[in-house]
Amino acid sequence: MSVWDDLDLLLDSPSSITVNSNTRGTVKDKTDFKVEEDVSALRKAVEGLGTTEKTLIEVLTQRSNFQRQLVAKAYEKATGRTLVADLEGDTHGDFEDLLVALATPPDVYDCQEVIRAIKGAGTTESTLTEIFASRSNRQIKALSEAYLAECGRSVIHDLQSEVSGDYGKALLILAEVLRPSMNFCDRQEAKIDLYEAGEKKWGTDEAKFIDILCHRSVPQLRQTLVEYKSMSKKTLQESIESEMSGTLQDLLVAVVKCVKNVPAYFAERLFSAMKGAGTTESVLTRILVSRAEIDLSDIKAEYKKLFGFTLYSRLESEVSGSYGDALKRLCGQDD
Repeated sequence: MSVWDDLDLLLDSPSSITVNSNTRGTVKDKTDFKVEEDVSALRKAVEGLGTTEKTLIEVLTQRSNFQRQLVAKAYEKATGRTLVADLEGDTHGDFEDLLVALATPPDVYDCQEVIRAIKGAGTTESTLTEIFASRSNRQIKALSEAYLAECGRSVIHDLQSEVSGDYGKALLILAEVLRPSMNFCDRQEAKIDLYEAGEKKWGTDEAKFIDILCHRSVPQLRQTLVEYKSMSKKTLQESIESEMSGTLQDLLVAVVKCVKNVPAYFAERLFSAMKGAGTTESVLTRILVSRAEIDLSDIKAEYKKLFGFTLYSRLESEVSGSYGDALKRLCGQDD
């Protein structure tokens, strides 16, 4: 049985979308943290003859983002330059992108990833889908505030001109944070939702799929998934995959997967990013940076369960150099 088909324990399982906790991350606050020492080490690494990558990796991957922001503030005060500007000037490629991401507050980083996804020729729907399907209401609100500060326009305004059709409708509902944050569910409401949709009619009724999946709370959707399987003898995910296609299918399947198990969703994304010819470094960077203090330990556990080997071992074989070293430090070896 696939991890996505097993709904037996779903209603009692915690969710990374609704639980505001950093206990399942691989990166924690450094206990003997000293801002001045870190600033001094970074300055030597950047200002000396040749950049000392090992120091940059040690300081930026082994501190929490809160601690990194304190270091960045003190660094600018001491040097008159921003830490991000110096990292951009002294490193390059995927390694630069990773270090800059680590030096950026999480809400600003999410905002910048959305900007990258919608600017230029073509929109990167897979990035938008990943972010808006997996983030909590609080995270999406913070992203939206950062976007307004950065661009002078709302993220909704810019998304409206970049995404369209049923995919656009669904994504905009998620971006507008119209999903309730309540931690309880109503079994009767789940049954009514399914009755009104009409199980046989759901296959072609994209509007009803979108309405329910994007407007209901996570606990309510979990109840809906259980009721749907009970009624139809197949999972809602299977129905979406058989009846829909393209970006709408990708988004609604991502929503369902994140409602069930956010770490397993990210484990699959990481596996896909390292599958076949070439590695999608931008996906590795975004997931490891954004989940390092939230649920990366759980993502590692799900990865091993799904694929039979560890995420760390996969990184060892797929990424190299300073970039690979930094990713492995974020990931951490398995106990």
